[in-house]
Amino acid sequence: MLKLDGRNLLRLLLAFALAWLGYLHFRAPWQGLDSRLGDILLRQEAQGRTPPGDIVLIDIDQNSLDNPEMLDLAGNWPWPRAIHGELLNTLAQQKPQAIIFDLIFSEPDRFRLESDRMFEAALRHYPAYLPLVVTEGEPSRLADLPALIGARASATANPDAGLPLLAPKALSPDVWRTGLINFLQDDDGVGRRYWLRYPHQGWTLPSLPARVAVDLGFDLPPGPDLHLHFYGSPFEHISYGWLFLESLKQSPRGIPDLQDKIVIIGAAAPGLHDLRPTPLSATTPGPGILATALANLLRQDYLRPVSPLASLALGGGLILALAWATHRQISPLRQGSWLLLATALALLFAWKLLGHNLLWQPFSTLLTAWLFFAICALGAYLRERLQKEHTVQMFGRFLDPRVVQAVTEGNVLATAQEGSSREITVLFSDIRGFTTLSETRPPEEIVRLLNRYFDTQVQAIFEESGTLDKFIGDAIMAFWGAPMTSDLHALQAVRAALKMEKQLEAFKLEQGEPGLHFDIGIGIHTGPAVVGFLGAAQRLDYTAIGDTVNLASRIEGLTKGVARVLVSEATRDACLTRSPNEFVFIDHGEAKVKGRERPVRLFEPRSSS
Repeated sequence: MLKLDGRNLLRLLLAFALAWLGYLHFRAPWQGLDSRLGDILLRQEAQGRTPPGDIVLIDIDQNSLDNPEMLDLAGNWPWPRAIHGELLNTLAQQKPQAIIFDLIFSEPDRFRLESDRMFEAALRHYPAYLPLVVTEGEPSRLADLPALIGARASATANPDAGLPLLAPKALSPDVWRTGLINFLQDDDGVGRRYWLRYPHQGWTLPSLPARVAVDLGFDLPPGPDLHLHFYGSPFEHISYGWLFLESLKQSPRGIPDLQDKIVIIGAAAPGLHDLRPTPLSATTPGPGILATALANLLRQDYLRPVSPLASLALGGGLILALAWATHRQISPLRQGSWLLLATALALLFAWKLLGHNLLWQPFSTLLTAWLFFAICALGAYLRERLQKEHTVQMFGRFLDPRVVQAVTEGNVLATAQEGSSREITVLFSDIRGFTTLSETRPPEEIVRLLNRYFDTQVQAIFEESGTLDKFIGDAIMAFWGAPMTSDLHALQAVRAALKMEKQLEAFKLEQGEPGLHFDIGIGIHTGPAVVGFLGAAQRLDYTAIGDTVNLASRIEGLTKGVARVLVSEATRDACLTRSPNEFVFIDHGEAKVKGRERPVRLFEPRSSS
């Protein structure tokens, strides 16, 4: 059975993140997020893009609708179609490449049928392009449509397929040079693409910009639609009303040269309701969208989506790098800095790709990487917190709380659990006359007395940042130099011993007559020892072992009848090296120690102040 430790949890999280990346880029559940954030980059990049000068928009704007002269000639909107016919004749004289009407002529003007015929005659003289719209209602059989519409059937097309179409039925079918202008919106209602070929049951209908581009000799990209590459600067605009009125004059002035240009005539006034949401604006005029699609086709600067494998590679690389860093316990702050840099570079690269007509939207990939990082960072925080709590539990029995706090800040627990050899100073303290005292006092009093004594002695050890190893009956073992490394461990041990001596005197006065029989001996030695957690899995103790510990115990046994505190020559030398004037050491000569061939020179430390 798989053990769910930190490493296995990281593996499971990594596997889930990689699987999610695959799902993300082949099923696109976050496509809306990618599109909306991509719009931000697209708007920024569009600021530097200028539309081609050979596409001109003639706007039926609010000035055209409100112009008094237009009201006298044409009345309120909709105008008689003869107006469009007259303008078409005027434009045809300048020999533009193409004239496109982005206006619907689906119903005959029953009160001005002659006006419709005049417009139809102008279209026969100069075949302009007219819009077609797929709408709702009764379908028209595609096989019955006029050939001029351009419907194409594949080998597998349904011969009875039909679509409800809003066609220019006010005019004769022999002028139906049409193309679709349906607004192609994404799931969030924003138009980022334009139809090239509208598919339906094996049939395709060309869009208006696609039909114009083909007629002008340009190739179309594969696929049913193209991604629009918007321009930040506007196309050249001419007011319909001004141009029409100026064309009626015998000596028109200021009419721009439209030769070899593509002219799009459409509604721009807000009241005509031809405004659509795009990445540039929530109210982009429909003719402007059509002009953008046509310009993209003529310039071949439409956006080509980058393969999803690019985002998959980016996300996989980031997540694997984060998993490796988490496994190596690299700090979340450093990981976050790396990820922030990678995110900034990816966004910059995506923005630069737009300048090369490439659309890359790595936003959901980056979000996945940040979510993975957040979970790993949370795991690292919880792991560190548990490790600190474990450290406190492990060392709380041996160290002063202030030292435990310092221990939790570093990687001390791991070192302690592994064990290591280091130089330390070991102190042994034992009570003199305890056996006699225990024979003459009730057990309850002895326990109370010992507990109070140990409190005073341990306080002195902790004040000098010592590690309490254990109580051995009425003896105390402590050491300095581990788990926190210190160059002052000999000084700290001697200071603690002298404090223990003072604490003993205060304790004896506090206890009165029972304390008169109390006395202690303290032995201290400095040297190498193995320090770490030793014992069985059910019971571990943080302790020191080795000859240094044995010698400190032997020195404590030599204090009887000599001095309360005795230190070895090694401890004395370490103290003099670090602080030559803090202690005065009284030489008590050499003493034979069990288990050692050479005698040990002993010194009694006293404060120099």
